[in-house]
Amino acid sequence: MRKSVIAIIILLTGVISAQAQNERKFVREGNDYFKQALKDTSKLDTVLFNKAEMAYRKALDKKPDEVKWDFNLTDALYKQMKFAESAAKFKEIADKTPDKVEKSRALHNMGNSLLMQKKIDESIAAYKEALRNNPNDLDTKYNLLYAQKLKEQQKNQDKNKDQNKDQNKDQNKDQNKDQNKNKDQNKDQQNKDQNKDQQNKDQNQNNKDQNKDQQSQQPQPQQGKISKENAERMLQALENNEKKIQDKVKKEQAQKVQSKKIEKDW
Repeated sequence: MRKSVIAIIILLTGVISAQAQNERKFVREGNDYFKQALKDTSKLDTVLFNKAEMAYRKALDKKPDEVKWDFNLTDALYKQMKFAESAAKFKEIADKTPDKVEKSRALHNMGNSLLMQKKIDESIAAYKEALRNNPNDLDTKYNLLYAQKLKEQQKNQDKNKDQNKDQNKDQNKDQNKDQNKNKDQNKDQQNKDQNKDQQNKDQNQNNKDQNKDQQSQQPQPQQGKISKENAERMLQALENNEKKIQDKVKKEQAQKVQSKKIEKDW
């Protein structure tokens, strides 16, 4: 009976040892991929970081409560620029670990993930919480100051943006006011020009009407009727002709009388 129990214990111990070796194997693989990805600092090798992530996940499938492996997995997510996912995972680690130093590290990396998403206020809160757990962490202090500086710059930019917006609004208001003023001036000038044109038109019409009235007041020659001047000229001409005729007749009579006298003398 004792031999059977001992055999079972040995068998279970062997199974556990084999499982532990498989878990460590995946962790070692993940670490190797992670180190290889870090060698070339000129680029971000997301392929190798992804392989490291897969290896860490396999290890965690065997041992889900291992904080160090979970931390390595989340680091691999961060290196792949999966910042939203890494921020959520670091928060989970910080919530479940009792160790203040480990909690501070998780909160520090959570702040980095939030800062990369431009969530400045959230990252500042994470850094402050990390310092509450580990007040002497210089890296966290530096990142906190950096995030606060970014917030101040953003605040100034927003302020300048609002000022520029107000200035543009005022400029647009002044421009609209000037445009309306010019529009009114142009309208007034157009009205003046129209009134002037109308006055000229009315004046021309009045001149036409006056000319028409003057023409209607002047005596117009009538057909079949001779004016006084023409009649006088015609009478004068007739008198002249009559006088010429009388002179001619008298001359002819005088010639006849003279010829008779001559004949008598002969």
